[in-house]
Amino acid sequence: MIFTIFKKELIDTLRDRRTVLMMIVIPILIFPIILNVFMSISHSFQEEAATKPIKIGIIGNKEDYLSIKFSNLPELLGKQEVVYYEDSTQLANDLKIDSIQFGVLQAKNFETDLKAMSPTSLNILYNGTDVGMQERAEKYIDFIKNSEQNQRYNELKIDVQKINPFQAKYTNIASQKEMIGKLAGGILPYIFIAFGFIGCMYPAIDLFTGEKERGTIETLLTTPVARWKILAGKMGVVVLSGLLAATSALLGLYMSIEVFHLVEDSQLLEIIHSILSPTFIFLLFALLLPLTIFFAGVMIPIAIYAKTFKEAQSMITPLNIIMVLPAMVGFFPGIELNSKTAAIPVVNIVLATKELIAGTLPIGLLSISFGIMILLALVAVFVSYRQFDNEKNIIL
Repeated sequence: MIFTIFKKELIDTLRDRRTVLMMIVIPILIFPIILNVFMSISHSFQEEAATKPIKIGIIGNKEDYLSIKFSNLPELLGKQEVVYYEDSTQLANDLKIDSIQFGVLQAKNFETDLKAMSPTSLNILYNGTDVGMQERAEKYIDFIKNSEQNQRYNELKIDVQKINPFQAKYTNIASQKEMIGKLAGGILPYIFIAFGFIGCMYPAIDLFTGEKERGTIETLLTTPVARWKILAGKMGVVVLSGLLAATSALLGLYMSIEVFHLVEDSQLLEIIHSILSPTFIFLLFALLLPLTIFFAGVMIPIAIYAKTFKEAQSMITPLNIIMVLPAMVGFFPGIELNSKTAAIPVVNIVLATKELIAGTLPIGLLSISFGIMILLALVAVFVSYRQFDNEKNIIL
């Protein structure tokens, strides 16, 4: 009987275009769109920042040391034009309105100290909102500084090798898989959780509040079927819808990589293929299942209580923020899965998924996270049953 109700409600749900759109179409498209936009914008900003002609503000004239150095920079470093100022105030004002891209303020007696080989300094002004400009300025200054250093070595007849006591080599012992999991692994569970919630929302509203509005819930309750079986059949559709939305998001990720070829780095592709293994997918859905049941168990009592579709939607939509907000913890560095965070709902799923991507998920913490979500899912199901069993909530 539960399966009969489940099948009937599933067919009705799949006939709703809005639900199918939110449950399948948008999750499949979201990864290709995000990756395509991200890669396009990233390449565009990098190319523009590295190659666009820029203007450099300097206090002085064409005969000054820095003016000569900046005017004779190799084209390999990018095109630049030197603009001369009499005071730093006008230079700073032009920098704010992007008339120049960065300015150079030299210390008092800068050239005299250079000739005397005495310590001196430069103050580089730039706008932090101008992407890539700090790196461009550093590249120019480093080139001029290295040129001056080599000139001094030659004048002093110093062998550079003799003044370098040792060279330090830094070796990262973390694998690329671990790096991706720890640094970028937060986006994957965030999207799965967000779409899992949205995938549950519309079927939950339609199967409970929608039936109340249509006046069919009373007819269903007069059938000789235990009320908990009716709830189980309907809840099964809601949970399946949430999992289907998460699955569609995973399918969208696969299509981005294998069909649209949005990731071109062969080494990164190899790492992604190793992450998206059958074991990873099985454990991912093992974590998502109790979370989705929990989402369904939270939404259904609200959907049962609400009298209209619009009322249910207005009550559940803010809940989306409350449920999905903890998923943003995955974007914060330094927050790891431990015995405390494994006991925090939603947060434990996000952090466990990050560890799962990195391949460093301890079985003990996985068990705690899974157990906590199972417990919360059971509580949510019990609350749903109590609400559904209350005649005042069913009859308008």
